[in-house]
Amino acid sequence: MTANGRPAPGESAPQVAVMADLVAYQEDSVVSRTVVKKPAGTVTVFAFDRGQALSEHSAPFDALVQVLDGRAEITIDGRPYAVAAGEMLLLPANRPHAVRAAERFKMVLTMIRS
Repeated sequence: MTANGRPAPGESAPQVAVMADLVAYQEDSVVSRTVVKKPAGTVTVFAFDRGQALSEHSAPFDALVQVLDGRAEITIDGRPYAVAAGEMLLLPANRPHAVRAAERFKMVLTMIRS
């Protein structure tokens, strides 16, 4: 921050935002927007139309899913977990997981790379 209160070059200005408003639903689609991307981790907001999914995969880092709107089924190691608005679920590192929208839903995915 500079002496006049403005961000220094390359520095982001603080902003208040409603997380669920950062992405819009699109028919038959999964939409994402990365809001933080740093070497230590990322924060990404997703909007899933009903029935849309991310196929099973794994990541070398823990990730935290926070559901903002709607309901989803998240499978970890073949076990399904129902999650709804206001709930969260930890996706452990190196364990296969998948995400499916039981209805339209939005989530925040926070990945910590350490």
